[in-house]
Amino acid sequence: MKKYKFKINGISYEVQIKDLEDNIARIEVNGTSYKVELEKEIRTSKTPKLIRKPIEQQPNEGHIIKQSSSGLYEVRSPLPGTILKVNISVGDSVVEGQNLIVMEAMKMENQVQSLKSGTVKKIKVKSGDTVMQDDILIEIEQPV
Repeated sequence: MKKYKFKINGISYEVQIKDLEDNIARIEVNGTSYKVELEKEIRTSKTPKLIRKPIEQQPNEGHIIKQSSSGLYEVRSPLPGTILKVNISVGDSVVEGQNLIVMEAMKMENQVQSLKSGTVKKIKVKSGDTVMQDDILIEIEQPV
């Protein structure tokens, strides 16, 4: 494999590493073979370990929630992020495809649009709020 030349106390040594498996090395020193056990150095991680609290599921978390047929449409956050601007007010009429909110997610500005037309009943966020994916941002009442 590799050859090295050492000089120890004025004596020259030619060392050749023949094989290295786990912590046992087969080496040859000036033509004589030896098996050498290597000490493994315990390395400490430079990266700190993140210690997180165990995740506690809320009641009904992870279940599909059907939207009520009461005519309310909930605009939900597509990604976790921060609300930068709310473009509408309670009582405004909105149309399908209208930009309702500008949010920053993954270092990009994203437009949250309405998928339904109707009247804004409730705005549950304001500029600067941090939201998680699927958080309800706005409730829109649909015409009957």
